Amino acid sequence: MTGPKIHRALSFDAVAAQYDAARPGYPPILFDAVEEITGRSLDASRVFDIGAGTGIATRLLRERGARVTAVEPGPVMAAHLHRSLPDVPVVRGLGDALPLADGCADLLTYAQSWHWTDPAFSVPEALRVLRPGGALALWWNVFDPDVPWIADQDARLRERLDAGAHGAPGRGPVLPDDQDSPYRLDFTERRLHWTRSVSLHTHLANLASHSAFRVVGDEATAAFLADEREEVRKVFPDGAVEEEYAVDLAVTVKPS
Repeated sequence: MTGPKIHRALSFDAVAAQYDAARPGYPPILFDAVEEITGRSLDASRVFDIGAGTGIATRLLRERGARVTAVEPGPVMAAHLHRSLPDVPVVRGLGDALPLADGCADLLTYAQSWHWTDPAFSVPEALRVLRPGGALALWWNVFDPDVPWIADQDARLRERLDAGAHGAPGRGPVLPDDQDSPYRLDFTERRLHWTRSVSLHTHLANLASHSAFRVVGDEATAAFLADEREEVRKVFPDGAVEEEYAVDLAVTVKPS
């Protein structure tokens, strides 16, 4: 991970509580799909949630019965996770240099976090840590771009902040760009749809928790959110926002 990328990833520390309160979780169909593709139940599986943040995915993995450990580089995010999930081990570390033993994991999960890694390093690291037959699962939970009001909001984000995908930097490459790389993994991919109903306040707090807002500063953030409040009210005048999501899932299984 390069210096600017580390800086942007660690910028979430400044909004850890807001991130935890406003960011969406993940639907049960996501974890059903992971189990179906890997052919293994999450129950009792040894799972490491990489780039775990405040533990949004970590918590849901544990609820599915996984023996989960969180790996998170940000000290404030890691501390927040430990307070909310005191029985879950938390390890400070990066996906490009996992502080984990060889062959120790049944499953590695990257929830909204693979794009913060450099696949030239994170792919071989994942393969080192996974046991034979273990799996790597990557997913991105984004506002559904096929929904008209969401597409309009995304256009405003691109125009005002030069950031698409609602402030996210995009999923980026799954595998190394180097065509001579030996790591040519086969991924099974799915797109899953789900919705949640939130207040307008929570919707805007969710937007503001994305990294693009962390780097443009408080003044630009406040100006955008004030204007966006009025735009979203045109669609949801009662202030109850129906957020529609598409989860892009990619799973690969390490050869036995």
